[in-house]
Amino acid sequence: MQDIDLLFLLLGAVLVLAMHAGFAFLELGTVRHKNQVNALSKILTDFALSAIAYFFVGYYIAYGHHFFHMGATLAADHGYNLMRCFFLLTFAAAIPAIISGGIAERAKMRSQALATLLLVALVYPFFEGIVWNGNFGIQTWLEHTFGAPFHDFAGSVVVHAMGGWIALAAVILLGARHGRYKKDGRVSAHPPSSIPFLALGSWILIVGWFGFNVMSAQRLDAISGMVAINSLMAMVGGTITANMMGKNDPGFLHNGPLAGLVAICAGSDIVHPFGALVIGAIAGIIFVKFFTYTQNKLKVDDVLGVWPLHGICGAFGGLAVGIFGQQWLGGIGGVSMMSQIMGTLFAIVVALAGGFAVYGGLKACIGIRLSQEDEFRGADLSIHKISANSDDSMF
Repeated sequence: MQDIDLLFLLLGAVLVLAMHAGFAFLELGTVRHKNQVNALSKILTDFALSAIAYFFVGYYIAYGHHFFHMGATLAADHGYNLMRCFFLLTFAAAIPAIISGGIAERAKMRSQALATLLLVALVYPFFEGIVWNGNFGIQTWLEHTFGAPFHDFAGSVVVHAMGGWIALAAVILLGARHGRYKKDGRVSAHPPSSIPFLALGSWILIVGWFGFNVMSAQRLDAISGMVAINSLMAMVGGTITANMMGKNDPGFLHNGPLAGLVAICAGSDIVHPFGALVIGAIAGIIFVKFFTYTQNKLKVDDVLGVWPLHGICGAFGGLAVGIFGQQWLGGIGGVSMMSQIMGTLFAIVVALAGGFAVYGGLKACIGIRLSQEDEFRGADLSIHKISANSDDSMF
């Protein structure tokens, strides 16, 4: 391990760490004003708890390395495992950051904190280790059976689909916000509190995503310009189609690039740039259609649309590798559609099982939802005893 590779990992970790500011401002801009402080507070708290859970438990479950050694041992090889843990824990912390957007405006902070510890220490690393470390021999079996292992270069499925499907379980167990759905079937509009903050969150995520994808190589000699340009193509593809399908709605516009980036993570290292553009464009359409269907037809109150954005687009990204990664479509090859289907379905099963187990258990034991009165007052005053802006802030 060369010193330059450690710097490469550090820069990647810093860029992905910055993405959590993007998660925070995306949620801040989407929720109502009375829940803005809570949006910011949840993301930072969840990141801190994620770091503890992953450093002490999750990294060991995924990769078999722990840090209960003397300092001299940890510092060997320039502390490579420590740096790698830092990089990968920024990915792990994306799980509760994704979930946070779905359960916004009515979730208890204490319950979400406990859920974060359990998910990042146990549920996420279990699947992460299977895909990225070959745990339990599942990848070997897929390769022997279908000719190639499950391919997910930067986490369309490992991170985003996992987070999105866990969030679906949490949202279902929480139930809709009070007053969101009327008895006569009408849907009460809860417009975003700040389009500028929503847009800022989207832009921060877009910039950080190039660290998320490109630096998933984890070594400088493995860096690829194809990953960068494919991420760019998918981002612009998602932006254009989401804006068109969303009829210039700024919420759809600023989530469109994120949909494209979610979908391209898995195959960014092997698909052709034209294929990446198509993947991103399809993902933008998927997000708009599924968000609308989820809110209006299924009446699942997923505030930021994290299940369509991360769960559905992430699963689509995992499957798209099996198509656009093939050589006959300009890809590099070495992928199996059956392996992609099997790996993606397995992720959904693990995510739903883990999500219902964790949030279901917490709901039965301590509750996961604010009281109706606290929800009406808003999480800012009910939990944090302060609003986002004081009455005399203008003077």
